[in-house]
Amino acid sequence: MSTTICAFVIFLSTIIIVAHGQALNPIDKCWRMNTQWRRNRQQLAMCSAGFAGKMTNNIGRDVTRYVVTDPSDDPVKPKPGTLRYGTTMIKGKKWVTFKRSMRIKLDKPLLISSFTTIDGRGTNVHIANGACLIVYKANNVIIHGLRIHHCKAQPPSSIMGPDAKIISLGQVDADAIRLVTATKIWIDHNTLYKCNDGLLDVTRGSTDVTISNNWFRNQDKVMLLGHDDGYIRDQNMKVTVAFNHFGPNCNQRMPRLRHGYAHVANNLYQGWTQYAIGGSQSPRIKSESNFFIAPNSENKEVTWKQNKNGQKFFYSVGDLFKNGASFSQTVTGRARPNYSPEQAFQVQPASKVRSLTSSAGALQCSKRSRC
Repeated sequence: MSTTICAFVIFLSTIIIVAHGQALNPIDKCWRMNTQWRRNRQQLAMCSAGFAGKMTNNIGRDVTRYVVTDPSDDPVKPKPGTLRYGTTMIKGKKWVTFKRSMRIKLDKPLLISSFTTIDGRGTNVHIANGACLIVYKANNVIIHGLRIHHCKAQPPSSIMGPDAKIISLGQVDADAIRLVTATKIWIDHNTLYKCNDGLLDVTRGSTDVTISNNWFRNQDKVMLLGHDDGYIRDQNMKVTVAFNHFGPNCNQRMPRLRHGYAHVANNLYQGWTQYAIGGSQSPRIKSESNFFIAPNSENKEVTWKQNKNGQKFFYSVGDLFKNGASFSQTVTGRARPNYSPEQAFQVQPASKVRSLTSSAGALQCSKRSRC
């Protein structure tokens, strides 16, 4: 097929999608119009944006393709065919998919090793009612297309960790996904809800993280960026939060930032109870072209700032406010992301956010059509 014909097909596909009321955001536009996505799954890694950058280290001829066929879990002696076997026992680059839809109850937290992609497209995969996911001292990880919910706290235990090594864990909180000293992580198109602690924690020096196209709902504490007020290594944290849908029934931390920097762009906020975006310990937050729909209660303020030492840089540009929502800025023009060329993406006007986030969460992808 000629280049001209290919360009016309892509153009026509874009028209069809827009005609149905769904404008694709820059990340989705990169791969979702490809009807052959199953045959070219690794195309996804070239579509990430924000601080994670392109995930080129996750692809190539040396990638092991691993298919999960068994929903059971043995934390110490994982069986071939299980999710834990794929993420811990296989060394090097691995691309993990699922043979069919399944519900996985993890007996203990699942530690994900470096250069791992978990790709739930084409199936309906739930990780629920047990332990959940941890990326610990790992890098180059993609988590895509999962439904993670009803996670429970776990007592101290020993589990199989990356590179087939037994690791001792202390008490683990009930987060859906926790990043600990992790770098270059992309969390995209997942549906997260109803966990006993939070939905997503990025802590202890983790950086170069992109959180995109996820649906966060029915949760008190949603997203924490920064371990605690005393952990100054999180000053170097850089996180992109883009094209996500927050709500309904989310209370706070969308996100809550300590020390580091967050670019929060083109997200839909379907109300809050305490606040939407908060921070302490000299956080730097650029809120750009988000759509904030205030709750019907008295609390219309988007932000929360803890009154402790240090300056707080909360910068709003192009945001859209409905139902009386308001954003208390502390500074203007002092919180730019300064992306590299491979990290940069085009932020869309806030008026398009409903459409840009209309497919947030795990997608329903059929075998012979676009996702």
